[in-house]
Amino acid sequence: MLEELEADTARTLTDIEQKVQRYSQQLRKVQEGAQILQERLAETDRHTFLAGVASLSERLKGKIHETNLTYEDFPTSKYTGPLQYTIWKSLFQDIHPVPAALTLDPGTAHQRLILSDDCTIVAYGNLHPQPLQDSPKRFDVEVSVLGSEAFSSGVHYWEVVVAEKTQWVIGLAHEAASRKGSIQIQPSRGFYCIVMHDGNQYSACTEPWTRLNVRDKLDKVGVFLDYDQGLLIFYNADDMSWLYTFREKFPGKLCSYFSPGQSHANGKNVQPLRINTVRI
Repeated sequence: MLEELEADTARTLTDIEQKVQRYSQQLRKVQEGAQILQERLAETDRHTFLAGVASLSERLKGKIHETNLTYEDFPTSKYTGPLQYTIWKSLFQDIHPVPAALTLDPGTAHQRLILSDDCTIVAYGNLHPQPLQDSPKRFDVEVSVLGSEAFSSGVHYWEVVVAEKTQWVIGLAHEAASRKGSIQIQPSRGFYCIVMHDGNQYSACTEPWTRLNVRDKLDKVGVFLDYDQGLLIFYNADDMSWLYTFREKFPGKLCSYFSPGQSHANGKNVQPLRINTVRI
């Protein structure tokens, strides 16, 4: 942007200099004409002088043009607009993978979970369970929901907003993993997740759990999947600091997994989980 600004400035200055030169030339002609008029006024009578003025006006006609020295058309708005978005759009073409615009699958959601209309937010409802039709796809004990997209290859990345919560589980689940009854969230059961528990503790759901070294409370978690390399990596999405890595040979399709945990009457853990969708 600075290079473009310098180039635009140089072009504009060159244009100004050229116009100033043309203006100076015209000014000299006007001054010359004024001097001629003064000389003739001193030498001739009034009638002869007026005839000479008409003749001189004809000679000058066409040599003097209107010169506009205003530069309101200089593209200042190009450099005072939302530069962050201009640069982001440029970078967006080269980032791979871009943050995925995931959505939640309502057909898998536990009856106490409430999804937003666009299926990007999930919260635990303290009211009675919703009258949803049961199916093999739906979690009936774990307050969980899966993403609508199944991954079987490629590189993927998404972000989940977890701010102000005291409990949650996020990660991946095998598409064929059991969704009925009490479920052990661990790799041998087809779940690759990290969990926040006890208000301020973080662990990877391994066997047994692995405590994570998290200095500050997480507001947003990044999930990076390289299916072909068998890598699932969790990050603090605010500064991209590493949290945990699962190394697995994934046997089949995987879906993103979300559990906001139960909220309580005392107001704890009432905040939802939200997929952080990046739109350009």
